[in-house]
Amino acid sequence: MNSRTSGRLAFAVAAILCASGLSAAGNSEAVAGKKVNINQASAKELANLPRIGAKAADKIVEYRQAHGSFSKVEDLMEVKGIGEKLFTQLKPYVTLSGPTTLADKVSSKGTRGGSAGGRSARSARNSVPVGKGR
Repeated sequence: MNSRTSGRLAFAVAAILCASGLSAAGNSEAVAGKKVNINQASAKELANLPRIGAKAADKIVEYRQAHGSFSKVEDLMEVKGIGEKLFTQLKPYVTLSGPTTLADKVSSKGTRGGSAGGRSARSARNSVPVGKGR
């Protein structure tokens, strides 16, 4: 390998390492400090989790009262209405110990596979005036 090729290779490797480090830091910062202790949180605190409303939060609290503390975060899937798909969205925000630090509702916008785009296409299709192509 000549010095020019090895210099490019070193630069490419350095760029990849920097980019992967930045994206990993960005992901941890997005979730860092935003945890809900599922063994101690109130229904109101649990409702701050993405795609968890008041009814689901009440179910989590009722399950905890009936069965005791969760021994692992995956036990959350034992609560009726919380399946594997929803759990994967909740997992970065739940913990078994420490204080609940998630103060605001986490937006679940965009987690359902782009349904907003489908709605706008339908509404545009339905806005064609009568007699114009119908």
